[in-house]
Amino acid sequence: MDENKNKPSMPKFNMNWIYMLIIVGLVVAFFTGQGNSKGGISKESTYTEFKRLVMKGYASEVTINNEEKTLKMYVKPQYIREIFKAGTKQTGTHPYLVVEYGSVEQVEAFLNQAVTAKRFNGNYNFENKKGNELITLLINFSPFIFLIVMLYFLSRRMGGGSGGPGGVFNVGKSKARMYEKGDDLGITFKDVAGQAGAKQEVQEIVEFLKNPKKYTDLGGKIPKGALLVGPPGTGKTLLAKAVAGEAGVPFFSMSGSDFVEMFVGVGASRVRDLFRQAKEKSPCIIFIDEIDAVGRARSKNPSMGGNDERENTLNALLTEMDGFGTNSGVIILAATNRVDMLDKALLRAGRFDREIHVDLPDLNERKEIFHVHLKPVKIDKSVDVDLLSRQTPGFSGADIANVCNEAALIAARRDAKSVGKQDFLDAVDRIIGGLEKKTKVMTAQEKRTIALHEAGHATVSWFCEHANPLIKVSIVPRGRALGAAWYLPEERQITTKQEMLDEMCALMGGRAAEELFAGRISTGAMNDLERATKSAFGMIAYAGMSDKLPNICYYNNQEQFQRPYSETTAKVIDDEVLQMVNEQYDRAKRILMEHKEGHNALTEMLIRSEVIFAEDVEKIFGKRPWVSRSQEIMNDDTKESRTVEPVEERPASDDVEISRSEA
Repeated sequence: MDENKNKPSMPKFNMNWIYMLIIVGLVVAFFTGQGNSKGGISKESTYTEFKRLVMKGYASEVTINNEEKTLKMYVKPQYIREIFKAGTKQTGTHPYLVVEYGSVEQVEAFLNQAVTAKRFNGNYNFENKKGNELITLLINFSPFIFLIVMLYFLSRRMGGGSGGPGGVFNVGKSKARMYEKGDDLGITFKDVAGQAGAKQEVQEIVEFLKNPKKYTDLGGKIPKGALLVGPPGTGKTLLAKAVAGEAGVPFFSMSGSDFVEMFVGVGASRVRDLFRQAKEKSPCIIFIDEIDAVGRARSKNPSMGGNDERENTLNALLTEMDGFGTNSGVIILAATNRVDMLDKALLRAGRFDREIHVDLPDLNERKEIFHVHLKPVKIDKSVDVDLLSRQTPGFSGADIANVCNEAALIAARRDAKSVGKQDFLDAVDRIIGGLEKKTKVMTAQEKRTIALHEAGHATVSWFCEHANPLIKVSIVPRGRALGAAWYLPEERQITTKQEMLDEMCALMGGRAAEELFAGRISTGAMNDLERATKSAFGMIAYAGMSDKLPNICYYNNQEQFQRPYSETTAKVIDDEVLQMVNEQYDRAKRILMEHKEGHNALTEMLIRSEVIFAEDVEKIFGKRPWVSRSQEIMNDDTKESRTVEPVEERPASDDVEISRSEA
């Protein structure tokens, strides 16, 4: 240890050394190359040689300098090779001879004599001042100076734009941002609403960092890494920042894409440099966002699209994660929404010991998230946070933040002093369904077809026990849809076969109504058919809900390009899907025929008012035979105001409805 301390430290490499060497080389080249402003080289000669060449007619111009007692004889192009033994590419277009003379009068008399003898037909002039060598230097070497400047700026860009010394030679350095104290981020667990389970797990990591002795004394080991997994917008990055804020330790943050560059070996070098810095700052946290950019599963066949540079980076990451000491105090947090694509070696215990799921928020968690995002918004007394949280099942934290922001924009657009309940309802409609297009031109026949279709959805879903409760039906074009039925899905943990069949029957209600009451079918049901087909295929091929293929799951996550069943089984699956969808289609037609008059009244009401609510449907069909708990709560709210519009179904193409919480 003492010997290492006494060793003299080697100076760090600096890009400025390269610049200095280039400048010195240019200066030496200038003083040894004898350049000139006319773009040619020079050569010293004697006065006798000068007179001989002039009388032979080789001179094109002569410049006499009185102060330096020298003259320059510029050579005609056709004689350059004879005198300089080189072509114009080497000598330039205006090479000249430098000659010292004794008397300017003698030179002038000689040149006049050469002119009279017609041996010299050029001009000769006098220079009474010394040449400006600095200007000559700048003119001659301006391209080199420009090249140096460009090299300097390129090196700064290639060095990551940090502006630090080293430039391009710093390309292998880690680009992670380090926060010495978590307080610099200004985020704690109080700023993270919901996610109680995920917060409990990461709080243990904070305890490990604050008091590691409490766990190591009992023989426990501090976990090396935790992987935050969940859909986009659920707050994975925010949770990692809160861990840093609570722990009060250095926090290194970077994205998975920051490891990969165009240079070979840069990713692995940055990984090693990141962990070297982390060990110096131990205890600390390393956070890698979107780790799937670098941690994707390695290809079994490198010749089939393998990326050696990315795989080398992943190998370096695997080595470093399992290379430092068990209790070194360096904990790795990573976030991804594509955990199925990560390499198995990255997920094993000893690298990422914990996999923390950050799921979409439930009802109570959405309420907490609304309270967080409503703090900076000026709201009035009409805003009901409970109602808003019930209307947004399947929304992530980012979606809820967008709802609050969109509501504020809508209120500002109408010059309101505060944001009201209707603004939030319009914001939910806007985010799920898109912007209303009331100016879209439709014929009377198209409008009636859309009304028949949407009334079919409403009628069938009203009489299916397990179909989602209806909230609103609209034939106002919104986004890509010409009409939509809006529901309030129940948040189920498991789904039964009968529930899925009822939802499929409600999906087929629109096409069935077109066939029964319009006598023709249209492309408006394309999205309904797609969702029904996917649902039926999932029930048969994955959930084992088929009569001919019971209790069988053909889900294959390993080989994406190979079906885990034979062609015979594929034919059975296709037949079962077709039979299941058509059975629900016939069931939907039976329901519509039983309630033909009510469906017709609902259609006419839609054509007149364009938007109808659940209470309007109730006036036509009576109370729904099966009322869910969420429907009861919703009915209590709608009694207060006719303008309440709980929205869940999002139209995605012409005349469709799609749920945010769709599996």
